[in-house]
Amino acid sequence: MEHSPSSRSAGGDLGSETYERIKAAIRDGSLAPGSRLTEAELVVRLGVSRTPVRQALTRLETEGLLTHEPRRGLTVPRPDHQQVIELYAMREVLEGTAARFAAQHASEAELRSLAHLIEEEGAAQDDGRALSAINLRIHTLLHRAAHNRYLLRSLAQLTDAMALLPTMLGEPARAREAHAEHRALLAAISRRDGEAAEAAMRAHISSAQHHRIAWLLRHAGEEG
Repeated sequence: MEHSPSSRSAGGDLGSETYERIKAAIRDGSLAPGSRLTEAELVVRLGVSRTPVRQALTRLETEGLLTHEPRRGLTVPRPDHQQVIELYAMREVLEGTAARFAAQHASEAELRSLAHLIEEEGAAQDDGRALSAINLRIHTLLHRAAHNRYLLRSLAQLTDAMALLPTMLGEPARAREAHAEHRALLAAISRRDGEAAEAAMRAHISSAQHHRIAWLLRHAGEEG
């Protein structure tokens, strides 16, 4: 049967929407590392047909957010210690650069939006899931405020990779630290001080890495 361009477009849109829904479930921990995924289960869970599920799974596997394990099929991978080290090393470089560029290029509207998000973060300190969502919005806005499409593309790949790691913001100490670090970052960007903004972002990512490695070590101990 021939499909019109509009029906193909609708199918593509549904595949993209399904992809985003599965990725969000990985990011918020609903699909935890080690989870096995099947088309049939996702069709029921998401209420869509097999075609968009298949499209989404293929795309997620290509991007490394799913992996094919022998005898298990598609699973959400567990990043190992070295992958985490490499990921945070790149985050420090790229997000530090984004912060420097944001200090130079962010519009006043973007700065107001960033300040509002950080206020929201301060009011949600007892809700790890809400903090995780707000944190993603803060970093996404900073990436866009850099106004560099090539940097944004690289940062989008890092953000996708971060979806494989559960949030650390459910830990009250880390939530308070992250909020203070975001406030320092906002202050530097608002002053249009690119050097200070980059330093603040690098310090923020380094602090996050410290907590992440501690989490990995605890997790390894529980499995050992």
